[in-house]
Amino acid sequence: MSPRRKLDANERNFFLAGAATTKTPLRWGLPLTAILAFVLAAVAIAGSIFMVVDHESVKRTEDRDASALFYVRGFMTEYTSLDPFHANDYADRILAQGTGDFAKSFKEKLNEIVIQVARAEPTTGVVQEAGVQRWNDNGSADILVATNVKSTGPDGKTPIESGTRWVVTTIEEGQQWKISQLIQVI
Repeated sequence: MSPRRKLDANERNFFLAGAATTKTPLRWGLPLTAILAFVLAAVAIAGSIFMVVDHESVKRTEDRDASALFYVRGFMTEYTSLDPFHANDYADRILAQGTGDFAKSFKEKLNEIVIQVARAEPTTGVVQEAGVQRWNDNGSADILVATNVKSTGPDGKTPIESGTRWVVTTIEEGQQWKISQLIQVI
């Protein structure tokens, strides 16, 4: 037998002089640890993805709420601030911000509204508080608004204040919010 010849695993090794060959036991520690680490990493990645998606969803909802509230606050301030010297401009501005039932109703009563605004005392409207009541299936939002209207009496000196509450339905058309319904709450 040549010293360079390789032995098969089934052949007996004569150089060990009768020592018994023992099989080395399989070590499960490293493969088991690697599998466990892989599973834990996959769970951590899946959990992170779930948290990021949930965070983005909440952020998107908060941004949309803030956008709708900002628009409605501005609209209600303008709606409750009457300028009798510019009644036609007031009516045109309000009508331009309307859609749906609100625009239809406002357009039907446009002449009456212009006459009432022209006869009224100048007022300053202030939004005290506003909050989203709910989001509707069609993408519109019902917003509760509390306003305070300040004016002077017919004598020009007596301050008059009144508070009102409204449910305003607003919907985003394209990139612009519009008012689709305006209901005064008693």
